[in-house]
Parts: sequence; structure tokens; C-alpha cells
Amino acid sequence: MSAVDARTIPGARAQEEPRDDRFAAFLDRVAVGAVDRERDRRLLFDEVAELRGLGFGALRVPAAHGGEDRAFAEVIDRVIRLSAADASLGHLWRGHIAFVEDLRAQGGGADDRWWRRILDGDLIGNAQSERQSTARLETRIDRDGDELLLTGTKYYTTGSIYADWIHLAALDGGERVAVTVAAAHPGVRPVDDWDGFGQLLTGSGTTTFERVPVDPRDVVPSIEDERRWAALGSVFQLTLLAVIAGIAQRALDDTVAFVRPRRRTFGFAGETLPADDPLVQLVVGEVSAAAAASRRLVLSVAVELGDALEDRGAGSAERLRALQLEVYRLQEVVPRLILDAATRLFEVGGASAVSVSTALDRHWRNVRTIASHNPVVQRTRAIGQWELRGTLPAWKAPGA
Repeated sequence: MSAVDARTIPGARAQEEPRDDRFAAFLDRVAVGAVDRERDRRLLFDEVAELRGLGFGALRVPAAHGGEDRAFAEVIDRVIRLSAADASLGHLWRGHIAFVEDLRAQGGGADDRWWRRILDGDLIGNAQSERQSTARLETRIDRDGDELLLTGTKYYTTGSIYADWIHLAALDGGERVAVTVAAAHPGVRPVDDWDGFGQLLTGSGTTTFERVPVDPRDVVPSIEDERRWAALGSVFQLTLLAVIAGIAQRALDDTVAFVRPRRRTFGFAGETLPADDPLVQLVVGEVSAAAAASRRLVLSVAVELGDALEDRGAGSAERLRALQLEVYRLQEVVPRLILDAATRLFEVGGASAVSVSTALDRHWRNVRTIASHNPVVQRTRAIGQWELRGTLPAWKAPGA
């Protein structure tokens, strides 16, 4: 499995540490069982637990708080590599990654409690959306004397079934707020009822909250600052694109593994090695080019976004808005590129390539599912509006 050398990423460590070697060994083990796990719908509790032990969720904890303070692009590189091993495993960390970046953006104002929890291996899930006939938010915080209690139902709660804490949107006295609650409370009930045809193990189903206690320190107003909104939106979306880049790499690996041992080509009697067939070589080359291009595109923007997140002379609202547009452009290019490659790869093997045992179809299904998360056509239209009018759509989080 191909991986980006961390030394090629600006700001990355010059030497790999033992933990990085353990991460690479973990990827090799996890990749072997990915097809069976998806087929059996076996959730990733064991794999997530091992990643916690490897410090995957703590890579960006600042050095001042006892962390490794890795570059943002290193985290995105690891998401790509992790998604190549198992696409759902890379995807489920998306909310956690954004939560950590928001803590970093708060600088000295960030609550030390959260840095300690993240260093201890805690995982933060994300639960924003609700399945309503309208976009009206119904999850709410009620008051029982001095106690704050959260009640509501969320869907698309990616990662929350594995999480220690869940970060979500709610109404507090009619005002939209962000709130974080303990996932272990008996009033929190996640259900693996995600009914999509891809990304089956992300736990993106329903989570209900019934009178769950809320620490007042963990209720914060919704984001109004343009700079912070653009930064977090870019982090969320670029993480998804990193998952797609990882899927592209695995699609290439699986295609090569499928072709190499085959002894005959469709339509020819006797032994005619597909690996020597010019048409098969052409298709494999196309898939390879798509995988390499998507990885480089995502990492190039990750480096720029990382610089802006660190505010190294590039953290203005204008710069972050420009980067948000770059992420939108990638959202048009990368899914289209990989969806095409994930369709073309079937040309290497005739009817045998559609066998459920090889599960080559899962790559298309997973990319198509991710590309539907924030519909590409909306982002592409936003780019066109920007180019023509110099404005972005006034997307606002739904409130009361």
C-alpha cells in the first residue's frame, strides 16, 4: 500500500517514531479483513480501541498541553492511509478531527479538560443532523433547577457509536448552541441503523438523547465568526476528501491484486496473462493516475490549510475563504475522478471482476456515499456564483 513519506510534508517530523511504525503495522493488519468486516457488518470497536492506544486522535494536541503537535497535513495523510486500509475507519474520525482543530483555534481559551481527555485517548463523535420534514432543529436543552438536560434525536451521527463524547447542535432557550455530552450516559442510545449502501461501518445512524446531563461549560454559542466558520468547514470537507483519496489507493491495490494472479484474458483460449494485456495495463494505469492525483491534490491543500490554521501569516478571513473555495473545487474534481476510476476498474476482468468475493464494487459505493454527504453540485454552483458575483451562498445553520 502506497503512503506519503511524512518527511515530504512541510512541518512534519524529520524522523518517524516507533508509534508511527506501529501505525503502519496496524494498517497492514486492518486492510486484510476490510472486505469481511463490511460483508458481515462487524463494527470497528476493536480497531478504534487500537487506534486510541496509538494516539491517533491526539496527534494535534499542542506541545504546551503535552501533545506531539503534529502538522495538520500529517493528520490528513494518516486519514488517507487509514481509509485505504478501511474506508469506514478513516471516515469515523472526521468529527473528532474538527473538534480538535476548533480547540486549537481557541488557543489559550481552550478548556484544559478536553486536552487531557484527548491525550487519554477519548474520541469525540459528531451528531448535527436530524431527520425532520424541514430543517428545523428540535434537539433541546431543558432546565431542571440548576441542572441542564439534553433531549432529542439525531441521524447521520458518524463516529458517535464509538465515541466517549458527542458534539452536537441543540436549542437552548430558542438559541442554537453547540453542546458536548458524555456518550456513556444511559440516556444516550446509539443505534447502527445507517441504511446507506456505502460506508457501512461508520455508525452513521440514529442516536437518541433522553435527559442527558450537560456541563454548563460545554454549552457554547454557534459559530458566527467568518474565519472560524470557513476554517472548520474546510477541515470537515477536506477530511472527507482524504477518505476518498484513501479509497482510490485501495481500489488500485485491489485491482492489481485481482489482475496479477489471473492466467487468462476474456475471449482468448488457453493461457493469456491479463497482466500483459495492453488494455488491462491501460485501465490499471488510469486507476493509478487517479489515485496519485487525488492524494496529491488533497495533501497540497492540507498543507496550505494547516498553515492558515496555525496563523503563520495566512490566517486572515480572506485567506481562509480562499482556501474554502479551494476545498470546494477539490470537491468537484476528486469525487468525479475517483468515481470514474472505480467504474473503469471493472474493465480488467470481465464478469469475474463483479464477484462478491472480491467486492470491487465497494469502492464505487463508498465514494458515491461520501460525495452525497455535502452534494457536489451545490459546492460547484457556489464556485460559479463566486466567480461571477464574488459572493458565496448564505448558508446558515437551521435554528428554531
